[in-house]
Amino acid sequence: MSTPKVVIVGAGIVGTSLADELTARGWTDVTVVDRGPLFATGGSTSHAPGLVFATNPSKTMTELASYTCEKFSALTHPDGWCFNHVGGLEVATTDLRWDDLHRKAGWAESRGVDYELLTPAECVAKYPLLDPDLILGGLYTPRDGLAKALRAVEAQAARATERGARFVGHQEVVDVIESNGSIRGVRTTTGTLDADIVVCCTGFWGREFGRRVGLTIPLVPMAHQYAYTTPLASRKGVNSALAEASLPILRHQDQDLYYREHGDRLGIGYYGHRPMPTDVSALDHESTISLEEMPSKLMFTPDDFAQAWEQSTRLLPELAGGKVEEGFNGIFSFTPDGHSVVGEHRELHGFWVAEAVWVTHSAGIARTVAESMIDGTASVDTHEFDLYRFEEAGLTDDAILATSSQSFVEVYDVIHPHDQRTAPRQVRTSPFYDRQVELGAEFWEAGFWERPAWFEANQGLLDDLVAGGFGIPERDSWSARHYSPISVAEAAHTRNHVALYDMTPLTRYELSGPRALDLLQQLTTNNLDKSVGSVTYTLMLDEKGGVRSDLTVARLADDVFQVGANGPVDFDWIARHLPAEPVTLRDITGATSCLGLWGPSAREVLAPLTPTDLTNEGLKYFRCVQTTIGPIPVTLMRVSYVGELGWEIYTGAEYGRGLWDLLMTAGQEHRIIPAGRIAFNALRIEKGYRSAGTDMTTEHTPDAAGLGFAVRMGKDDFVGKSALTERVSTTRLRTLRFTDPAAVVLGKEPVSVAGAVIGYVTSAGWSPTLRACLAYAWLPADLEDGVEVSVAYQRTTYHAVLGPDVSVDPAMSRIRK
Repeated sequence: MSTPKVVIVGAGIVGTSLADELTARGWTDVTVVDRGPLFATGGSTSHAPGLVFATNPSKTMTELASYTCEKFSALTHPDGWCFNHVGGLEVATTDLRWDDLHRKAGWAESRGVDYELLTPAECVAKYPLLDPDLILGGLYTPRDGLAKALRAVEAQAARATERGARFVGHQEVVDVIESNGSIRGVRTTTGTLDADIVVCCTGFWGREFGRRVGLTIPLVPMAHQYAYTTPLASRKGVNSALAEASLPILRHQDQDLYYREHGDRLGIGYYGHRPMPTDVSALDHESTISLEEMPSKLMFTPDDFAQAWEQSTRLLPELAGGKVEEGFNGIFSFTPDGHSVVGEHRELHGFWVAEAVWVTHSAGIARTVAESMIDGTASVDTHEFDLYRFEEAGLTDDAILATSSQSFVEVYDVIHPHDQRTAPRQVRTSPFYDRQVELGAEFWEAGFWERPAWFEANQGLLDDLVAGGFGIPERDSWSARHYSPISVAEAAHTRNHVALYDMTPLTRYELSGPRALDLLQQLTTNNLDKSVGSVTYTLMLDEKGGVRSDLTVARLADDVFQVGANGPVDFDWIARHLPAEPVTLRDITGATSCLGLWGPSAREVLAPLTPTDLTNEGLKYFRCVQTTIGPIPVTLMRVSYVGELGWEIYTGAEYGRGLWDLLMTAGQEHRIIPAGRIAFNALRIEKGYRSAGTDMTTEHTPDAAGLGFAVRMGKDDFVGKSALTERVSTTRLRTLRFTDPAAVVLGKEPVSVAGAVIGYVTSAGWSPTLRACLAYAWLPADLEDGVEVSVAYQRTTYHAVLGPDVSVDPAMSRIRK
């Protein structure tokens, strides 16, 4: 059986790994071309230090790095090893970093990565050059190590060649040939190559290559310093020329430094210098601004390295007797969120991208791309590095540069889950923004929207709550970041009175046309063939039955639907499935605004302002109506993500401020307040509501995520339906209630029973109703309610009990009254 013709542009670590993965699966008509010589092509792979650390905040990226590590370990090369399991050692010189290493140890344990937490003396035993008086401890990961990148490239290329692949150097692609929205081939400096699929693996040249096909690939080529020391007396003769290294890779992240051996010398990498974005259009293989070896190695700038050398001699005192012998500024790709950019061009079928991929994840990303091409979906969740995950505002030149520069600066920083972008800010603001500023809103940013986290204007509520004997435990310094106890008061007030939430940043699409219903029925799990005015909670699955996203779909007319979604990846998925007959898909988020009015007094606030009957009989739960509030046209949806009586109120952006003022004025006698995202999150967890992308991904089935009620197996075929009958889940998303009222976790912590790790936390919030922290966690499906578990939080262990999915009002009496 014939297979597609594939041309991979770029013969670095990603392109050759992909050729190996494709040919191993039977796609053997593969040609890999590169503008440089094979296989030291002149890109990032050619000078990469080859560090591979599996542990990562992302569960998916940990899995991809682990795959890279094990795959490269099995490669053979006539010159020696392709991967050396020297291990990895991260040391802490501050309490903040020591806490962070305990957090990383938790990630490692819950994902099956071997690790040890070491005392200073144990660190020195692993790495004798260390000054033990400078460090508090370390995290040792024995399976991590060094990839000999060029050998790994050559070994994989050799295997792919044996299966039929071709590799051609000094062959620059000057054009991509397309016809009727599909790839037809590429034009090179010497001729034309036919292709059904073209894959862009050009590394830091990727953004320039993407422009040829009208695609923005958001990456910035950045120079990163790497230096070689003079020989160290203590390492003389320790490492043979073949072995090259025997000490673990050392990371001194408190000073943005890492170290690896090169025989009796150390290589030192440094991320603490100023960001150095590079115009790669000025680079070529004859460039005078780069070193002779390759265009991606720029001239070393010693002044930028001065602080690195000073800190290195403190950590490793023997270095003080030597100096930096040579160095270079090597170019690597950085993206706005630090993740790779992977996927198929939506408007040009057959054009794929695998960019901003470091050696660490190279084989794992290549496997993912091969699976996606051949099987239609990958074996891991891919939303974190999806090509189409970025908002439109994030694809401007200014935004890409600013956010990617922050990614460079933060490579080795201790990152809090709620750390915010520093720039650009105030790019997207709702019509209520000025009013929120007046009320002392503290803003979080997401999707370039400014979103209130809490309001200082509600300090009085907190004071009254505390004065009334409501105890709010003090938080430790980590969980207290980007937090205020005012949020607890806001959540409690919502349960007892009424609050107004700005829901404008939640993504909204409009689907219209004669076949809009057919499309939604095909893409979602629930039955949407209901009367006009219906609102339906539903899911989108991938072909293997995993949860891609959850949606709230309102039928506004026979052929008009408003879809509440989770972001650009959802738009991309729907757009790829648009039928030939006209169905119009529009992102209406910025043109509209939304307020959530929720709480026991919500009806008293709203009823006098609208002609619509807001009784339970007049507008039932999960129904919507187009009506007016005062002079303002609105769409009222009787839904509630906080589990209280109320409505999501949608209107055009131009009416937004007027709507806010109307509701706030009418609500004064009912004690209305504005409330923020922290309160919102706590209330939704009390109510058992899940967050797609955080609590469940394509790794999970609806039933396992507690969302089986949103699947109608009796309706006609939908994406993922047949796979659901075959998948068996051994885990379930469960709710934990912590027994210590002061316990707080933030997500990704390991969960144990009897000392054995059995799962991990996804999200959490402090419940004002139960006065305890609640968390979701993926745990074995056979655990029963009431089982006691332990959760490792930094250097502390908290205890919790498995409880029901819905902690507050499981009968839904409050929301339906």
